[in-house]
Amino acid sequence: MKSLKKVFVFFGLCITFEYAASQAINWHDAANSGTGALISSFWNTQHEYFNEASDSISWGGHYWPQAHALDVLVDAHLRVGGGQYIPYFDAWLRGVRIANGNRWANNYIDDMEWIGLAAFRAWKATGNAEFLTVVREVWDGTTDDMDDRNAAFGIKRAWTDAGGGGLFWESRRNRHSKNACANAPAAILATFLYNEFGNPDDLYWAKKIYHWQRETLWNPETGAVYDNINTNTGAVNTRLIFTYNLGTHIGAALELYKITGDVAYLNDAILTADYTINNVVLADDRNVLRGNRGGDGGLFRGIFIRYFTNLILLPDLSPEIRARYVSFLKYNGEMLWRQGTGRPKMLFGQEWNVSPGERTGLTEHLSGCMLMEALARIN
Repeated sequence: MKSLKKVFVFFGLCITFEYAASQAINWHDAANSGTGALISSFWNTQHEYFNEASDSISWGGHYWPQAHALDVLVDAHLRVGGGQYIPYFDAWLRGVRIANGNRWANNYIDDMEWIGLAAFRAWKATGNAEFLTVVREVWDGTTDDMDDRNAAFGIKRAWTDAGGGGLFWESRRNRHSKNACANAPAAILATFLYNEFGNPDDLYWAKKIYHWQRETLWNPETGAVYDNINTNTGAVNTRLIFTYNLGTHIGAALELYKITGDVAYLNDAILTADYTINNVVLADDRNVLRGNRGGDGGLFRGIFIRYFTNLILLPDLSPEIRARYVSFLKYNGEMLWRQGTGRPKMLFGQEWNVSPGERTGLTEHLSGCMLMEALARIN
């Protein structure tokens, strides 16, 4: 890696020092920088949500990125302790609900799943029962009617026999697509609920959803996870393979392994992790995870990193596999910190080897935050 430059000013003279890129990075400090920038550059104090970009004052309809912003705050809260982030948790509950029409229900099933997963973690981290109410609202809902816009349509209600099972991506329109992004996160949420409350029905749902995705959208030879199946035609879209779908498939398999002890789940997770780090990488540096532009795609890598890190931290993972995964993760973190961080605002951008300068989107920045938090966890 190339050396980096740091400029100091002494009595009006600019003096430049070069220092080696191999200089150790304090991942705790790096994670603090990312979370600090999340608050200073994106938090909307008036409306109590995160703006869609560092130079915006609107959330831009970004309902589901609010969940991942909350997840990053949970990461930081668990890492540093104390109560410095608690006011943001309480404000988030107010602001995001209001911005979403005073409800948590949404047309997109996966969006509600992200909210449910983040709210569950926030409940566990803070003990605030309002977050558990959010989880119950999105998971169970209050109506069986997809077209009832006046009631909360729960995640589980999106399951039908079309396409052999699975959850629809949307709850009220274009109901012909069942996507990985709407299924694996639901399986993860079901395992969280089962682990906490011991309801066998939640474990039943976790297994049912995971095995449908495994049989329908997962390639058992490569570990690839395909994006969706069209329930009208039965055609599986094998062209679209996204890091967040790979990550949540890992996450669901891992949670089921921890519950059941069935090594087949762990093998599934490893196969998909290997596929990702060997194939979804930059053409000019095959050790760096590839981005997916901005907008929704800006979050895809960060979601993969979250569940990939959980796999790394599994005690049952072989030391050889763990070492390989940690090496990949650290290389990405070093690349992001040394080349892909927009200073002085400490912003993360679309690609982890290119600085975004002084402007970036919320989703891109969140992925970088998740990488820094992941490295702080494993160190």
